[in-house]
Amino acid sequence: MGRGKVTQISGKLMKGCSGHNAQRSSPEHGFTLIETTIALVILMVVGLGAASLFVYSIQNNSGGNDRAVAIGVAQQQMEQFRSVPFADPILDVSVATLLSPNTISNGRTYRVTKTVTGSNNNASGNPTLKTITIRVDPASSGWAGFPVIIRTARSAITTGTH
Repeated sequence: MGRGKVTQISGKLMKGCSGHNAQRSSPEHGFTLIETTIALVILMVVGLGAASLFVYSIQNNSGGNDRAVAIGVAQQQMEQFRSVPFADPILDVSVATLLSPNTISNGRTYRVTKTVTGSNNNASGNPTLKTITIRVDPASSGWAGFPVIIRTARSAITTGTH
C-alpha cells in the first residue's frame, strides 16, 4: 500500500512540476487537421469574394473616370457649336456627321459625332429651331460602352408679330 501512495504522489508531483498529467482526464482537445482544413477553405472563399469586390470597384471607378472625360469632350464640342452664328454652314441640318476620326483625351480614344435637326420652318422653309446632338462613343472597352449624348436647341432671331 505504501508503494501505491508513492506512485500517486509522484504522479501529482509530475503534474505540478511539468504541467502535464500522465493520464488525460480533461475533456479539452486540440483542433484536428480536418477542422483546420475546413476553416482555411471557408476563409479562402470569403477572401476570394472580397477580392472580386475590389476588382469590380476598381473597374467601376475607372469607368466613371472615363465617362467623366467623355462628358468633358462632349461639352467642349457643344460649346464650339453654340459659339457660331445660327446661319453658319457648320449648323446646317444634316444626318450624323463624324467630327474627327478619333478624339484622344486623357489617354482614351473617343468617336465624336454631331447631328443637327431643324424644325419650326418659317415661310421660306428655313428652320427657326435647330437641335444639336453631340454623341461621344468610347473606341475601346471602358465603362460598358454606353455613349454620352448631349443635346441643345438653338433658335433663330426673329421678331414676333405682337
